[in-house]
Amino acid sequence: MTDVVDIRQAEDRRDVIHRACEKLMEGRLVALPTETLYAVAASATNVAGVERLPVDRQRPCVLLLKSLEEVRDYVPQLPHVAFKLARRCWPGPLTLSFPLELVNGVFSSLPAATRKAVGSETGQISFRVAAHDVLAAIQYLSPAPLVIAADVPGLRTAEDAAQHFGDRLDLVVDDGPCRYGEPATTAQVSDGTWKVIESGVVSERAISRLAGEIYLFVCTGNTCRSPMAEAIFRHHLAKRLGCTDDELADRGHVVLSAGLSAEVGAPASPEGVELLAAEKIDLTTHESQPVSDRLLNHVDHIFTMTQQHRAALLARRPDLEPITQLLSPERSDISDPIGGGREEYVACKAEIERSVDVLLNQLFPSTARPS
Repeated sequence: MTDVVDIRQAEDRRDVIHRACEKLMEGRLVALPTETLYAVAASATNVAGVERLPVDRQRPCVLLLKSLEEVRDYVPQLPHVAFKLARRCWPGPLTLSFPLELVNGVFSSLPAATRKAVGSETGQISFRVAAHDVLAAIQYLSPAPLVIAADVPGLRTAEDAAQHFGDRLDLVVDDGPCRYGEPATTAQVSDGTWKVIESGVVSERAISRLAGEIYLFVCTGNTCRSPMAEAIFRHHLAKRLGCTDDELADRGHVVLSAGLSAEVGAPASPEGVELLAAEKIDLTTHESQPVSDRLLNHVDHIFTMTQQHRAALLARRPDLEPITQLLSPERSDISDPIGGGREEYVACKAEIERSVDVLLNQLFPSTARPS
């Protein structure tokens, strides 16, 4: 009879975690909670366990890894679009599937039964980094990756998993209903493209945005220069691409701004709102935000208003040097107009517009206009 253990009622959660790890190392099958559905898992290096997994040739098993960094051990030449999707969605409800020719490294050292279970015969290998603290704790103590069977719709609770898999399971770790209660989305990735092959929690529209380019404009308080730069860049780019400002994200271009010393939720300066409104660019909905590591981890391009902004940002995150530059093409400072009169704001806006046009000519040469 399958043993169902409610980890929420355990005197010490670590005892349940260790017990699950022991079962996996012994070649047993354990049903574990994820943020999507309960999944039946085996240790990737234990052939007995892998061979007991319910494998569907049309839907092979998935290699469950601990982090984005670990996937590079299996896909050394990780396509850029896959890196962006993984960086922005992992841990989370997205499975990435790669053609077998991109998968090597540690993968070749896994047992043949494991390689077959995860799809080596189909030519596509899938990986996922799930978001669940119980699962993460088990993975932390496991000496090898886990292999999980393809999602079975409807397995939202431990009872669902126990009933569906029956005596095939040796242990079910119960942590209550899964957050989403739907399968993970699977996206197939090749060198520069992606497509959804199994629908799930993450919509195709969301993946399109996650796979796009994110542009960040940075100043001090995020109420004047960087909001104007964000709005002007978005408006001018949309014109070049022949779409509306609101359609840019669906075309893979997300434009943001933030401030190194910004408060949360402050509006744009009235002068900036007034100047851009004359060109039918709306700044009334802007709310300031501080530069955060979470934001910086997702961006592809950073444009600062001054040398000081750039230096402060790189002192905090030197790894961002390759993607951080001044907005001005001459690499000069764009002065802060706050405290000045209308003339200072007009001059600031004109300098931002000129810089944005030069920048767009560089980023999108096919739409280049004379600068």
